Amino acid sequence: MEITQTETKIKQLSEFGQSVWLDNISRSIINNKELSRLIDLGVSGVTSNPTIFDKSISGSPDYDAKIRELKERSLSTFEIYDELTVKDIQDAADLFLPVFRQTKGFDGYVSLEVNPLLAHKTNETIKEAKRLHRKVNRPNVMFKIPATDNGFEAGKVLLSGGININFTLIFSLGQYIRTADTFINGATEFLKSGGDLRNISSVASVFVSRIDTVIDKLIGDKINNLRDETKKTELRNLRGSAAVANCGLIFAKSSEIFSQQEFLKLKEKGLRQQRVLWASTSTKDPVYSDIKYVTELIGKSTINTMPRPTIDAFMDHGTVKNVLAQDTKDAEHIIESLRNFDIDINQICAGLLKDGVTAFEKSFDSLLRAIELKAGTYHKT
Repeated sequence: MEITQTETKIKQLSEFGQSVWLDNISRSIINNKELSRLIDLGVSGVTSNPTIFDKSISGSPDYDAKIRELKERSLSTFEIYDELTVKDIQDAADLFLPVFRQTKGFDGYVSLEVNPLLAHKTNETIKEAKRLHRKVNRPNVMFKIPATDNGFEAGKVLLSGGININFTLIFSLGQYIRTADTFINGATEFLKSGGDLRNISSVASVFVSRIDTVIDKLIGDKINNLRDETKKTELRNLRGSAAVANCGLIFAKSSEIFSQQEFLKLKEKGLRQQRVLWASTSTKDPVYSDIKYVTELIGKSTINTMPRPTIDAFMDHGTVKNVLAQDTKDAEHIIESLRNFDIDINQICAGLLKDGVTAFEKSFDSLLRAIELKAGTYHKT
């Protein structure tokens, strides 16, 4: 779908208070000016992850010549990966730099994932993030770290050193609370060391659609095993409700945390609020609207990172309307109703976090293997 300048729904979202970031990056969208056109239409940031880079590098010839060139310079597979991804991130960050400056550091960020194979290694994650920070050398880049025990430890240290962090793979309310606390604690340490709070920023990436994918399957299994038609109807009415309810609880908690004195004192010294970023917002179940996780998650001081098809769909038939509220009664009722059917969202979120880390590890391995194949150095074991 070709988007024209006259279509302004992304800008309408921005004016309302929710930023739209693109959940994709590739050499082609930089070279063919697609990313520049999206910026003109109001897209104000980019997120990436190992799966996105795997698809971009293995699924197109765009990087082939550069891979061969780097291999001829005797670079290792990881070094080739590093050169390719850092170059894409730098070029994208340069395109978003005017947005970053115009918004005084509120928007205009590009995110790069720290090597996911280090997810359970705190010191190694810190070291690698610092290396990438030096190498990328752009003020409007965030480094993605999973919201795990090790990730929180690493994130606090990195924030205290003035490095922007995108905490990723957040599923549960408990994870989110720890993420916000880590941000405030890291910023506090940065200030104590003489840092300028205007120079750091962070987001909390909450993954959405995967929760409904898992819970809807559980609901379907339970319906098949029930005879009580009333209970079957109750369960059917809960389909497609868990993810947004979970996000509603997180949104309300975010509003609460960032209206308290601990943060407000830092805000007076220039610290920007750590915004919630809705991730994994493409609709997986064709029964639902293709913009379900956009229209049902519009709220002030948030970000929605969308793949291009979801952006196109919202531009075509989306409506900007505030739907997220401070009142959590409906969301709490949905979560409790699920629990009454032995569907515990906290257990499901814990499993999704574990699966998410593993999935990024597999994507990273797949990416390195694709580079080896293109470089002609792959050896099957």
